[in-house]
Amino acid sequence: MNDKIVCSGALFYTLDTNRFLFLHRANGKRSNMWGLVGGTNEGAETPWEGLKREIQEEIGQLPEIKKTLPLESFISPDSKFYFHTYLCVIEQEFIPKLNNEHDGYAWCSFTKWPKPLHHGLRNTLQSKINLTKLETVFQTINLLDT
Repeated sequence: MNDKIVCSGALFYTLDTNRFLFLHRANGKRSNMWGLVGGTNEGAETPWEGLKREIQEEIGQLPEIKKTLPLESFISPDSKFYFHTYLCVIEQEFIPKLNNEHDGYAWCSFTKWPKPLHHGLRNTLQSKINLTKLETVFQTINLLDT
C-alpha cells in the first residue's frame, strides 16, 4: 500500500502584467487562506498530470501555458508528503471560473502576496533560493523581449 500523498500547485505568472494568480480557500482546514491552483494526485497520475486536472477543476480551464518550470519540490521529514510547485508562464490574466473549493482570486505583483498565505506556500515564497529562481526567470524573459 502506498501511503505517500503527492500534491502539486501552479504559480501562474502573466507576461502582460507580471502578476501571479492566487486562490482564496472557501472550506476545509485551510479555509480563509490564500494558495495556488492545485491539489492531490489521484491514482497513478504524475505530479504534472494531477496538476493539469486540478487546474481544470479549480479554475474551469487550462490556460495556454507558454512555459512550465519546476520551482520547488517539498518532501516532509517522514517522506510521506510531497508537494511540487510549478511556475506556469502564461500570456495574460484571465477570470477563473472557481469551483466550490474557493471563493475568491487575486492577481498579485511579485512579493506583494495576499494574506494570510497557506503556511507551506508562505515558506516557498519566502525562500531565498526560490526568490532567486523567480528573479532569474524574470530577467531571462526581459532579455528575450529585447
